[in-house]
Amino acid sequence: MFLYDVSHLPIDRKERVNIPPHDIPYRPAEERVQDFEEAFHTYDLETIRVEAERCIACPEPQPCVEACPLHNNIPGALWYMSQGDPIKGIAVYHQTSGMSEICGRVCPQEVLCEGSCTIGHVDTPVHIGMLEASSATYERTTKGYPSIPPGSIKPTGQRVAVVGSGPAGLMVAERLAKRGHSITVYEAWPKPGGVLVYGIPNFKLDKSIINDKVRYLEEVLNVKFVCNTKIGAEGNPTVDDLLEEYDAVFLGTGAGIEASMGIPGEDLPGVYHSTDYLVRINLPEEYLPPEKRSKPEVEGKRVAVIGGGDTAMDCLRTSIRMKAKEVTCVYRRSEAEMPGGIKDRKLAKQEGAKFEFLTAPVEFIAGEDGKLKAMKCVRMRLGEPDKSGRRRPIPIEGSEFVMDVDLVVLALGYWPDPLIRDTTKGLDSDKWGLIKINPETGETSKEGVYAGGDNVTGPSLVVIAAAAGRTAAEHMHKYLESKRRVKRSGNGRNEKSAELKAE
Repeated sequence: MFLYDVSHLPIDRKERVNIPPHDIPYRPAEERVQDFEEAFHTYDLETIRVEAERCIACPEPQPCVEACPLHNNIPGALWYMSQGDPIKGIAVYHQTSGMSEICGRVCPQEVLCEGSCTIGHVDTPVHIGMLEASSATYERTTKGYPSIPPGSIKPTGQRVAVVGSGPAGLMVAERLAKRGHSITVYEAWPKPGGVLVYGIPNFKLDKSIINDKVRYLEEVLNVKFVCNTKIGAEGNPTVDDLLEEYDAVFLGTGAGIEASMGIPGEDLPGVYHSTDYLVRINLPEEYLPPEKRSKPEVEGKRVAVIGGGDTAMDCLRTSIRMKAKEVTCVYRRSEAEMPGGIKDRKLAKQEGAKFEFLTAPVEFIAGEDGKLKAMKCVRMRLGEPDKSGRRRPIPIEGSEFVMDVDLVVLALGYWPDPLIRDTTKGLDSDKWGLIKINPETGETSKEGVYAGGDNVTGPSLVVIAAAAGRTAAEHMHKYLESKRRVKRSGNGRNEKSAELKAE
């Protein structure tokens, strides 16, 4: 049992406030752009200890815990780290999250836990994300994932199908498998991991982390992964088919349909959508279907990335590593309205990306060879806030100009795939195609079917999808247990009837 309330511990808060912060150990920009390895080094054990000592263990309510979508017990974890025991520290995280190595790397901590850190009012916030990532990496690479004592998991006989192996699906699979349920995960791509593999470049999240996680789920928790299987597609089972075979189904299919601009020339050779661009460059052939194994020719090209979110930053940084001649982010609002994380934007700038704000393409122009050679743009000004709360971009009349480009990547956002909705009877969704659920439980309108993640919220954070998966898993377990009780009572009646007949 680990500490949850650390406010009573003998902590000299005044002394801790004066401990200097340890910067995140990013590799120099000129070095990291030469490869696709992670752009940072994790903390060593001594740095984990000293940086964790900066946490003053605020009395409840603890702002960092409240700001974390998973409500991880951050002060409790950091207490053990500050005592030189990152393994116990990460064990505290394991109680609420199985994704510390991932979330510690990809969460926008500056607007979540670290953005709420009390130390941040007087100094640099405690580097909570790097402490989480470093401790989890230390555990995995030295001790391995926590072992499961033989016989500690009692099989329930209940079977669950998980559709999608992104953060929500993996969270459901792990937590229900630990409860004794038999789990099969269906994934449309050739390898498990969903957005963690196919949407996040290696320089942000090394694929070995996901591969080891999947191996742990397979070998220790007996989770089965079935890849190259798109539920609802021709030749594959539907959700209704799964319900014939399984006791419950979780839908964690994400939002994988990319938005388009709807302007002339969008179908020209040289215009890519972001996921297609990223997977072709960032992943080896065995991760990809045959039609996606050719790589875009980027070296020496002038690349423009349209959009301002995290995916746009990933495309910029990928293009730089592919030795593009020039890489420019084109965004229709100002930097203050950009939806992506500050951290990724700062790294992109360090690595040489340029930014063209208050600018929007209106046409992609072909050269004599029929391939993209330029794009016509218009300058924008900001009007009143729209539904997103950001000021609405308005074209400035007569401001058109032409930008020479050889390759364009559209990073405009995502929509959920309508396939699940269209092939599942009785599954309610909204006008955008997002699955409707009870947010307290993850239940959909269809009995036995739960959902969570981007297919419910729209494109959001990995940690929010993971939290949705945890919520759904808890209530799916209750649902499965109620079904099991019904089965038991039914079997009991049948057995009694058989006994009477025998007499």
